Amino acid sequence: MKHEEEIKLIVPKREGQISAMFSRGGPREGAGRKGIGETRKVSVTLPGPAWEELDRLCAEQRMSRSELIRELIMEHFSDKASKRVDG
Repeated sequence: MKHEEEIKLIVPKREGQISAMFSRGGPREGAGRKGIGETRKVSVTLPGPAWEELDRLCAEQRMSRSELIRELIMEHFSDKASKRVDG
């Protein structure tokens, strides 16, 4: 006896996301990982050694490139803000 299930593709209210599920149930509003901000795609050009260092740090800290770059940018903004306050 062959068992097959239908798969539904759902396009939620929020742009850029799609979900797949089996024929029972449906997407629950508010379910899933919560967003940490707005996603924008950028292209970055770096010299080869900089990419190698970035990849080395990612492996060392067990982070994705996106996570590490986000952390570095947020640290930079935090440092700038504290320098403004300190004078």
